[in-house]
Amino acid sequence: MLAYRIESKGADARIVEVPTPTPAEGQVRIAIKACGLNFADLLMQKGTYQDTPNPPFTLGMEIAGVIDELGPEVSGLKVGDRVAVYSGQDGLAEYGVFDADRAIPIPEETRFEEAAAIQIAYGTSHLALDHRARLQPGETLLVTGAAGGVGLTAVEIGKLMGATVIAQARGADKLAVAQAAGADHLIDASEDLRARVKELGGADVVYDAIGGDVFKAAFRATNPEGRLLPIGFAGGDVPQIPANHLLVKNLTVIGFYIGGYLRFRPDIVRNSFQTLFQWHTEGKITPHISHTLPLNQVEHGLRLLKERKSTGKIVITP
Repeated sequence: MLAYRIESKGADARIVEVPTPTPAEGQVRIAIKACGLNFADLLMQKGTYQDTPNPPFTLGMEIAGVIDELGPEVSGLKVGDRVAVYSGQDGLAEYGVFDADRAIPIPEETRFEEAAAIQIAYGTSHLALDHRARLQPGETLLVTGAAGGVGLTAVEIGKLMGATVIAQARGADKLAVAQAAGADHLIDASEDLRARVKELGGADVVYDAIGGDVFKAAFRATNPEGRLLPIGFAGGDVPQIPANHLLVKNLTVIGFYIGGYLRFRPDIVRNSFQTLFQWHTEGKITPHISHTLPLNQVEHGLRLLKERKSTGKIVITP
């Protein structure tokens, strides 16, 4: 089979031919129909992601497909089942073996591309805003990088949870995408973020995927007793948080990493994904997929992600 792999430390990822894997005890083999790309895939290639596996490994963190073989001691699943898996790796390939307890049935109404696009982006926003920040109806949510893979889902879920949503993104086209997802107020990245948010009454919850100066401006525009979620650092700079300002305004900075829950509370992630798939079948959320590409164009997809030329998700279809 074909897979997009990093074969050794420091080597570039490339498409190679490898043996088709066989599932071990408690595993299933899946014919992969779709794999979502994530900013973390770029970080793994540089070896700077917090959960980068040791080479050799296949990139691709979230997949959807059809079970085509069961390993020993697997129950509750069968060959032919349509499932999604948040795997962390091994997604950018024609087949993959994954722990059976991570496989979640996909509703018939949900396409494979949609199932692959929902997991990390929507799961991150759902758990961050609901489980961690406890976003309440009527509060104001500021989302930076609001047209990106996770930012756009934060706009959509924040609106679904009853918040007033302020979306910050770069350029009219990206702001239009955020507005279509439900944003109430739009701020271009060229504007003074702090001043504009303060004009709108300040933010009660900040969902920041950019870091750097953007986080600093959002921090200063947060209302007393506000909560801040530093979700990612697409701008390249991890901000340092002045603890004395936390005291003055009674602010809370909340750490959140969805992959960590797979280790100590996997039930939280599974329940979230099941909720999100149900919301999708009910028409409450709609994944925005800007590009769907075959496996031989994966590097083009990653380049679009790196250069921020995509909106929402890029999905590869092995």
